[in-house]
Amino acid sequence: MTWDRIIVDLVGLGLIGAIVWFFWLVKTKGVRAARTSSGYQEQMVLVKGGYTPDVIVLERGMPARLNFVRQESSSCSEMVLIPAFNKSAQLPEGETVAVEFMPAEPGEYEFACQMGMLRGKLIVE
Repeated sequence: MTWDRIIVDLVGLGLIGAIVWFFWLVKTKGVRAARTSSGYQEQMVLVKGGYTPDVIVLERGMPARLNFVRQESSSCSEMVLIPAFNKSAQLPEGETVAVEFMPAEPGEYEFACQMGMLRGKLIVE
């Protein structure tokens, strides 16, 4: 095996390792929702090609309010579903829509568009 073949193989293995790390091994810590004076933990969520932030950390036993702002016209993002809390909402373009619920049990809960292409996660501690 020649030295140029060895270098190509090592670079290829390095790139495979980077892809595995980026897509499967790295864990997003998430954004902790802010406590408001009205007694809610609240977080703005931008809907534009996905959810930003897509991981939100909540405290259990305290009411939560997620404010979704949709800034795109894709039909996939017209609605958000939070099945664990039996919540859903239409998201008109350019408007802020609040979704309120009570995270009672710790765990990880998914929220997504109606097609399941845009996804996010709620982490209740």
